[in-house]
Amino acid sequence: MRTMTKFRAAVSVGIAAIVFVCPAQAQAQGYPSRPVRVVVPFAPGGPNDIIVRLVAQKLAESMGQPFLVENRAGAGGNIGTDYVAKSAPDGYTLLSVGPGSLIINPLMGKVAYDTQRDFAPVTLMARAPNALVAHPSLPARSVKELIALARAQPGAINYGSGGNGSTPHLSAALFAAMAGVTLTHVPYKGTAPATADLVGGQVQIAFLGIPAVLPHAKSGKLRVLAVTGLRRSPELPDVPTVDESGVPGYEVNPWYGLLAPAGTPREIVARLAADTTQIVRTADMRETLAAQGAEAAGGTPEEYSAVIRADAATWARVIEHAGLRGDQQR
Repeated sequence: MRTMTKFRAAVSVGIAAIVFVCPAQAQAQGYPSRPVRVVVPFAPGGPNDIIVRLVAQKLAESMGQPFLVENRAGAGGNIGTDYVAKSAPDGYTLLSVGPGSLIINPLMGKVAYDTQRDFAPVTLMARAPNALVAHPSLPARSVKELIALARAQPGAINYGSGGNGSTPHLSAALFAAMAGVTLTHVPYKGTAPATADLVGGQVQIAFLGIPAVLPHAKSGKLRVLAVTGLRRSPELPDVPTVDESGVPGYEVNPWYGLLAPAGTPREIVARLAADTTQIVRTADMRETLAAQGAEAAGGTPEEYSAVIRADAATWARVIEHAGLRGDQQR
């Protein structure tokens, strides 16, 4: 009798498990059955926005549903990032983001989300070093001349960024610390308005993604002084790195990746990762990204998770090295 009771209990548990699992599996198998939103937590026109729109168009073709890019700017990327963290974990709301709001902001101050707890990393789309750019009116045509000018006029040179705690902000803060100069930070609600004001001469320099810089550099509206990777950019082969321009050891090489809310079915995350990786690694997309100053990435969710953990440790050291405090984020 006890054996029969145990058997019935085991059958009940098995049926409950099947009932619980099957909807998730069915949801994953039919995914996507409606349009997918991809949230960019910054204003349109920045490198993150440019890259994800290229990928979203191809994902729509691959998966047979629209992938709609939605910009939710504010608070250095925190608003859009938090929105996705609190969205339904069904694969229909994704986050396209770089290290700024995902890693740097939580290190610099209190945010409403937890990077490790609230997100399911999907995959990296691309990596793209920043460029140190100046308005042509600034009397500095090289990094060395910029450093000399900043030392002669402490705090007189201002730089724009996509927001407090953004990668461009930390790029400039690290540069100032390593070069031994004082610069004045002017934060904006996204890279695009920062770029617009730099082109207009309201700010003098900025560390911006190469995709956003290239059109203005080619037209002569901005002067590119250096790139932030350890290697020169194929799109700017004559532009030196910051490292070789008098600030040895300087390197910032941001990435742009896709994430879903934590709890999103693993099958959906895996399919998004596989399709995105296949898309960015095609010859056509590699060429398109290279024209934007970016390098195709891709990979598994596990590989992306490892990148996030490693970069969190790196940016923690950068913030400490640059002498930034948590209360500076607001």
